[in-house]
Amino acid sequence: MYYGFIVKLPATSLLHHKIDNKHNTRPMENLPFYQEINNEAEIFEHAWRNKLPLLLKGPTGCGKSRFVEFMAGKLNRKLVTISCHEETSSTDLIGRFIIKGAETVWVDGPMTTAVKEGAILYLDELAEARPDVIVAIHSLTDHRRELFIDKLGETIKANPNFMLVASFNPGYQKGFKELKPSTRQRFIALSFQYPEAKTETNILEKESGIDHSNAKKIVAIGNKIRNLTELGLAETVSTRLLVDASVLIHSGLAKRQSMHVAVVEPLTDDEHTTTSLKDLCDLMI
Repeated sequence: MYYGFIVKLPATSLLHHKIDNKHNTRPMENLPFYQEINNEAEIFEHAWRNKLPLLLKGPTGCGKSRFVEFMAGKLNRKLVTISCHEETSSTDLIGRFIIKGAETVWVDGPMTTAVKEGAILYLDELAEARPDVIVAIHSLTDHRRELFIDKLGETIKANPNFMLVASFNPGYQKGFKELKPSTRQRFIALSFQYPEAKTETNILEKESGIDHSNAKKIVAIGNKIRNLTELGLAETVSTRLLVDASVLIHSGLAKRQSMHVAVVEPLTDDEHTTTSLKDLCDLMI
C-alpha cells in the first residue's frame, strides 16, 4: 500500500485537456481560505511557470499545507500530497508490480502519477523521508525534470505543468533529521512563521466563525505560550491548534475547556507544564 497518499482534484478537472499557462486560474471566491502575508502566492506562481521546485520552511501548523492547497486551487491543478515518514520508501511513491489474476501488472505510485499528469506534487515533511526517497526526487529537481523507474528500466520526462513542492520544519529534531545542503540547494525556498496577531486573529475569524473579541483573546494566549521558552516544549502552539480551539468555542463548548483540549493537551504530557498552561488559559479567557 502507499503511505500518506492524498489526491486533491480542483473543482473543474483539467486532466482531459491541454493547459493554457496564461489562462488557468480559478476565481478567488472558489478557493480554500488562505491569508497571504508576504507575496508568497506570486512567488509560487512564478516558480510553477518557470518549472522550479519550491521548498517551504516553517514550524508545525503555520499554514504551509494550506498554502499549497490554496495555490493548487488558484492554478487549477491536481494536487498530490505525500506525508513523508521513515517508513515511506521510493517504491511506495514510484510504483510496483502486483499480482492481478494470473498475471503481474505494473501500478504507478503517486509520484509517478503526478509526474505524468502534470500535477503539483507536495512532499510534506521531506526531512522525515528515507534516503532512497530523497535520491528518487533529485532528477526531478534539476534541469532534467525526469523520473527514473528502475523496476521498469524506464525514464519518464515530467509533464510541462508538473511542479515539485516540499516542506520541512527546520527546528524539529534539530541535528537528527535535517535536509542535506545538496538537497536544499535544488529548491528555491520560502520561510513561513506564525502570523502577526492582527493577521492571526483574522484567520481564526474566517476559519471558525468565532467573534473578533474571543479571537483576539485566543491569539493572545497563543503568543504568550510561544514566548514561554523556559517550559521546554518540543513544539509550540500552532495557528492550527488555535483554529481548533476557535471552532470548539464557536460550536458552543465552554471557552476554557476548549482551550484545554485543543491547545494545552496536544502540546505536552508533563503534568506540571499542563497545569501551568491551563492556569494561563483560564486567566486570559
